[in-house]
Amino acid sequence: MGANESKIPDAVITAKLAERLRSMELENQRRSPSLDEKDYVYVGEQPALSTLRAGSSDVSIDAAEDWQKELLADPKNRLALAALSSNSLTNILTSRAATIADTQTFNIKIPFEGTPVTNQRSSGRCWLFASTNVFRVALMQKYKLKEFELSQAYLFFWDKLEKANYMLENILDTVDEPLDSRLVQELLSSPVGDGGQWDMVANLVSKYGLVPQSLYPDSYNAQNSSAMGRLLTTKLREDALCLRTMAKSKNPATRSSLPATKEKMLREVHLILTLMLGPPPSPNKKFTWQFYDRDGAFTSVELSPVDFAAQLSKPNVVRALGGTDVSRLFSLVNDPRHEYLRLLTVERLGNVYGGRPITYVNVDMPTMKAACVAMIKRGLPVFFGCDVGKSSDSDMGIMDTELYDYGLGFNISLGMSKAERLMARESAMTHAMVLTAVHVVDGKSVRWRVENSWSKERGTEGYFVMTDKWMDEFVYQAVVDPAFVSEEVNKVLKQEPKALPLWDPLGALA
Repeated sequence: MGANESKIPDAVITAKLAERLRSMELENQRRSPSLDEKDYVYVGEQPALSTLRAGSSDVSIDAAEDWQKELLADPKNRLALAALSSNSLTNILTSRAATIADTQTFNIKIPFEGTPVTNQRSSGRCWLFASTNVFRVALMQKYKLKEFELSQAYLFFWDKLEKANYMLENILDTVDEPLDSRLVQELLSSPVGDGGQWDMVANLVSKYGLVPQSLYPDSYNAQNSSAMGRLLTTKLREDALCLRTMAKSKNPATRSSLPATKEKMLREVHLILTLMLGPPPSPNKKFTWQFYDRDGAFTSVELSPVDFAAQLSKPNVVRALGGTDVSRLFSLVNDPRHEYLRLLTVERLGNVYGGRPITYVNVDMPTMKAACVAMIKRGLPVFFGCDVGKSSDSDMGIMDTELYDYGLGFNISLGMSKAERLMARESAMTHAMVLTAVHVVDGKSVRWRVENSWSKERGTEGYFVMTDKWMDEFVYQAVVDPAFVSEEVNKVLKQEPKALPLWDPLGALA
């Protein structure tokens, strides 16, 4: 109790800090007016960079001490020091106006949101949760279910096995590349990471199908995947070195044994996955799924995982989704580094070797947002990929570029464009979620409702709110139906894709 009494109230700290920081900003502007490059006039040749840098290549201890002395001479700065050094930065700089404005109210919303809110726990499976949260809506309507989840662990199992094979095949494809080349090092960096992309989900569902979660629930290692990931990564790196050595051998018998050796390696990966995730249902053998529908009626379904997934393209299910066949959905991206209306791909990025390649139709944000609004109006959830860690609060469930005022807090300007953030590796697609509602005023989207997979304890019962400006800056992908974009955009799918290197930011897996 005594400690609480002696503590300065947060509201007082925040108010005085804001007052002091604003005065510092004005003082700094008075002392150091901004100068653009155009303000300098050079006569003759411009000075060499080495001349401009003379005397400024190291950190001056004397200057640092002077800066500190001047800073701490002001009692208001000492108050700021007490606040910022003893409290969370985000708590001090959070905009109250933003938290009030970012409400969970929307005038366009899909009529049926899947339940329950899902929880990927300590794993990087967001793309599997987001995609299955899209798929489940049609299945819940078909079977009249109140709550339902598809097994994310089932797809996770087969994705890991396919990624292991994909990595080993790419290692064999690149044996003529030096081991320390950027390409080979990139292949070795994260061979079986948890992340993925929409086209990778499409590959898995096409080959292995889907199963209800009740038939293949999460194991401990599905929910806590890091230890399994480290083990598989170490094993596959060792296997990669072995395959490269064998492929370069001058002994014909050694080279001819490559297929058998690789198969043995995959079998060992399969063993690890089976013991840590549990043996999955066979993709082509029937399972029995029994449940009560929302009216209390008992139902028993016998289908193979492949046939269960094929229902998503059946006419009655397509009608339930407003005429959308989920197998036809494709990815729009917004990458301002590249020309719009261009088909993009990333070399050697995927999971199923020889399967559907990862492709993106690059469009401007108005095109992407218009497609998302049209999907939501039709009652369809939208899978999207973003950089979730920027200007967001996971506890409040707010994604807003105005959420934190770093300029006020530190008198700095953080003004990179979306293209610059990609070029500087400041931003990339890090997380996949689902759009279920949008608020539109005078024909313009204002904020969006986001279904996350971080449990109902985050945000508002598991749902986040995203401002339209945040979407402009940090959303990179939306998966849409061809019917909701123009013929011009659809034609882009027929282009020969522009191939980006594996290490490009668009190669990041959500």
